[in-house]
Amino acid sequence: MLALIFLSGLIVGSFLNVLIYRLPQGEGVAVSRSYCPKCKTKLAALDLVPVLSYLLLRGRCRYCNTKVSRQYPLVELVTGGLVVGLFQQYHLSSQFMTYSLLVALLIVASVIDFKLMIIPNKITYLGIISGLLASVVFNHISVRASLLGLLIPAGLLLIIALVGGMGLGDVKLVAMIGSFIGLRDTLVGIFFGSLIGSILGVGLISLGIKNRKSRIPFGPFIAIGTILVLLFREPIINFYFQLY
Repeated sequence: MLALIFLSGLIVGSFLNVLIYRLPQGEGVAVSRSYCPKCKTKLAALDLVPVLSYLLLRGRCRYCNTKVSRQYPLVELVTGGLVVGLFQQYHLSSQFMTYSLLVALLIVASVIDFKLMIIPNKITYLGIISGLLASVVFNHISVRASLLGLLIPAGLLLIIALVGGMGLGDVKLVAMIGSFIGLRDTLVGIFFGSLIGSILGVGLISLGIKNRKSRIPFGPFIAIGTILVLLFREPIINFYFQLY
């Protein structure tokens, strides 16, 4: 069963790569087959097997021999691994399905933010609507908890954004997360994401890779903190409250 879940995650990860490439370009997702960004040749089915095609082709396009970004197999493997982790935590339940969708959205938003320093509204708006609908259809969270998770953390970050501390894309990302997991878990995710981001930022500055004025995308760290909460909810939350 875990192997099937992992393979399903790899396939989903392959689709996420399409979103990551096409959304910033303003391209439609389902209007055409995948193609090589360099030579524009449409890819055959054998070129699109998750991870395996990359390995067999040695990370290069079959048609123009251009090097293919390692992002593609990494996104596929990360998606597969996280879906397996969610399955082990929540089994085959509405929570598993809902949180898998949230993680998929977080992966897309994080990679785009890391590469381009933007978080597309199409992702966050779709996520907010999906999170609210999930709270109506399933019982993992109440509609009230979903609304509080959407409004309060995003409101707090909006204040920070208005004084120049972060971008509005991060605010919308947090609103999306809150609609899925509620107020408490969202705040805990932000805390751990900020902690990880601060440690990494200090490390990069100490090594001379970044300076104090360098912009570092915050979206990926919010996503990491949220995923930690989803995978290790009880120990993470217990640790958080022990700090206070």
